[in-house]
Amino acid sequence: MSRRSTAHASARVTPSGWIGPVRDRNTSVVVLGGGPGGYEAALVAAHLGAAVTVVDRDGLGGAAVLTDCVPSKTLISTSHSLSRIEVAGGLGVRFDGVKSGHDAAADLGAVNERILDLAAAQSRDIEERLETVGVRICRGIGRLVSPSRVSIELVSGTTEELDADVVLVATGATPRVMDSALPDGERILTWQQLYALTDVPKRLIVVGSGVTGAELADAYLGLGSEVVLVSSRDRVLPGEDADAATVIENVFRRRGMQVMNRSRAAGAKRVGDGVVVTLEDGREITGSHVLLAVGSIPQTGDMGLVETGIALTDSGHIRVDRVSRTSVRGVYAAGDCTGVLPLASVAAMQGRIAMSHALGDMVAPLNLRVVSANIFTDPEISTVGYSQNDIDEGRIDARAVMLPLSTNPRAKMQNAQDGFIKLFAATGSNTVVGGVVVAPQASELIFPVALAVQHRLTVDQIANTITIYPSLSGSIAEAARRLHSSD
Repeated sequence: MSRRSTAHASARVTPSGWIGPVRDRNTSVVVLGGGPGGYEAALVAAHLGAAVTVVDRDGLGGAAVLTDCVPSKTLISTSHSLSRIEVAGGLGVRFDGVKSGHDAAADLGAVNERILDLAAAQSRDIEERLETVGVRICRGIGRLVSPSRVSIELVSGTTEELDADVVLVATGATPRVMDSALPDGERILTWQQLYALTDVPKRLIVVGSGVTGAELADAYLGLGSEVVLVSSRDRVLPGEDADAATVIENVFRRRGMQVMNRSRAAGAKRVGDGVVVTLEDGREITGSHVLLAVGSIPQTGDMGLVETGIALTDSGHIRVDRVSRTSVRGVYAAGDCTGVLPLASVAAMQGRIAMSHALGDMVAPLNLRVVSANIFTDPEISTVGYSQNDIDEGRIDARAVMLPLSTNPRAKMQNAQDGFIKLFAATGSNTVVGGVVVAPQASELIFPVALAVQHRLTVDQIANTITIYPSLSGSIAEAARRLHSSD
């Protein structure tokens, strides 16, 4: 089967009164990859009238839904539920006469079965949504023959070629592995292989203290594992706000995790029913399992990208601009294969922007300064806008204020002692330019800060907004009041 057309545009009037272009069904769009960048792009393209084909091998939603974000956050939610049971004794809760919930335990087989069922259901929902709006789904692997032609190796074993007016590459990334620590899916694991486990690891060694390593180390600690976190840097979460990372590392240690800073893993091997991780300085760590969380690599190889003239970085990521264009006209890219920011929300926005730009709709370039991000440890860390490091290194002239969560009345009621609210305001204008929230469900609390950054609200506008009493969000308003300046 082959499709080729020339795009035609005609005017339309939307309910809002805006006159914009609409493409007829002869405009063809081929999307390589069905993750957040791919399926969100497909929805936009279909809405704008294009004939859309999504090429996907593993299932709609991609790794974000099937093996990464959705499964890991579901596992983390289960772990946090267990943790809340264990600390309930401090709130006066009794369990059949027992003073604590330490006897509560996770049935990891049942937990993982639920996780995989939930991920599969989410994938089906996405597929049904795409089919409802007329998107064609091809099961297979796509490769660029030219900027306007795609060859698809279908799972059936046959090959199909499609011509396209627009191509979007959204093939994601895969876990990085070490030659000296090759995963076996049983004892030496990547984060995508965790959900085959039926028993909680007795002693889990986590190699890597970035976001993925910290989140999963925290999760398995809550599920009952003895956890050793191997960090090559001075502290965990080295790329995050230093105050926030210090809080999390202190919580990890207090809860019994062994955190090994300035310790770089050289390799890992199976020994009997366990594993041995060797550090570069010769030390050895024994455990029942090891989780490798040492980053990811883009899935951009053997796709015809270089042959088509598409520029890649030294790391293999696709170079894109702020509207997701590659170096080749008509070819766009979105998501983790671009290396812009490894967040599902950013991938989805890149995909939407790409299709809006390609098909002539209104579009605003991607602005990473207004992207909020969250680390799902306990407590969570949420950030948006400029950081403390930006201020310290002079990239922006701004003031900061930090309020400990322990002074918040709602936090006291919940026995939440770890965390803080930090706001940054531009000197002179008092515009909110960033913030950090470390708290239970910080991912929900960051939203008002993100709104302030997005819409350039001042600290006085935040301070003069009435908040619920008692509430954790009250500390956001209080931080804004402390940043008030009469200058």
